[in-house]
Amino acid sequence: MLRDNRFADRLEIELPVIQAPMAGSDSAALAAAVSAAGGLGSIGCAVHGAAEIEAIVGDIRRATNRPFNLNFFCHAPPAPDPARETAWVQRLSGYYAELGIDPPARLTAGRAPFDEELCALVEELRPPVVSFHFGLPPDPLFERVKAAGCRVLCSATAPEEAVWLAGRGVDAIIAQGSEAGGHRGTFGEDWRSGSGLMGTLSLVPQIVDAVEVPVIAAGGIADGRGIAACAMLGASAVQIGTAYLFTPESAISDVYRRALAEARSAQTRVTNVMTGRPARGLVNRLMREAGPMNDAAPDFPIAATASGPLRPAAEARGSADFSSLWAGQSVSLGRALPAAELTRLLVREAQDRLAATGASPR
Repeated sequence: MLRDNRFADRLEIELPVIQAPMAGSDSAALAAAVSAAGGLGSIGCAVHGAAEIEAIVGDIRRATNRPFNLNFFCHAPPAPDPARETAWVQRLSGYYAELGIDPPARLTAGRAPFDEELCALVEELRPPVVSFHFGLPPDPLFERVKAAGCRVLCSATAPEEAVWLAGRGVDAIIAQGSEAGGHRGTFGEDWRSGSGLMGTLSLVPQIVDAVEVPVIAAGGIADGRGIAACAMLGASAVQIGTAYLFTPESAISDVYRRALAEARSAQTRVTNVMTGRPARGLVNRLMREAGPMNDAAPDFPIAATASGPLRPAAEARGSADFSSLWAGQSVSLGRALPAAELTRLLVREAQDRLAATGASPR
């Protein structure tokens, strides 16, 4: 279907569609359904421990023998800043009181980056694909992942990042446009600012021209029109996240699902107040009143342990005021379909669009 078929051919997948890893919102059922349909299902491992990841992989492999992707964060652990962290908890104190819960006694970095333990797990499980966000792990760990036979992907939000990743030896680059939901994959020096956002339409062809490895387009792609457009830009595959949140296989809460159903694209913003790192999501109360960007928020992922207790307390009341409602700018195009059906429909729509332009579908 796409002019550059290298990615699908290398992985021996039928459809050049990746279900984006969405830590805490994806599931083994979602990943398995997408992979079984011919695409590439993914699991965001950042919120799971080693035992949970092993169990999820077991569930996927019992459901399908097709390739799948495990995704890991590669952020630098934040330096403790007690004064800043105390001030942020104080900034949120009114919300704790309103919900009748105690503020956390101490903020911690709850999400560990890819490390020795996770690398050993990858070597044991040997997933067909491993992807990284916020850059790559240290060279020794990266080389071990490659030696385990895994294809390696990584997100880039600028051509300069893509060139660096290609030089390190990744098998493909995910060009993450500013429209994408969830955390920005930026790993340069200015990741805190959330500035310099480049849209998918501009980013993909620049990265295609800058590197020789396959490029996967991501950000604002929710139907066949977006896939066809990315094919014309030179993408070898597409990565789609928000559209899969609408599927029954996604693991989102009822509050999150209702917010998505009511969403319009103008309601998304890039914010750092939820986790400490820029991420795009539906606007909630915390984003409106404390952000969406706030320099006082502790670095990722410490800020998440401040806002984290607010979410379940509010959701128990049916409120999404403090939930991380990650979603991209094409959220209004979402369709509540089973994941396998959605995957196949997306490709059929793209094929029809490309055929209408005279491009030959794959």
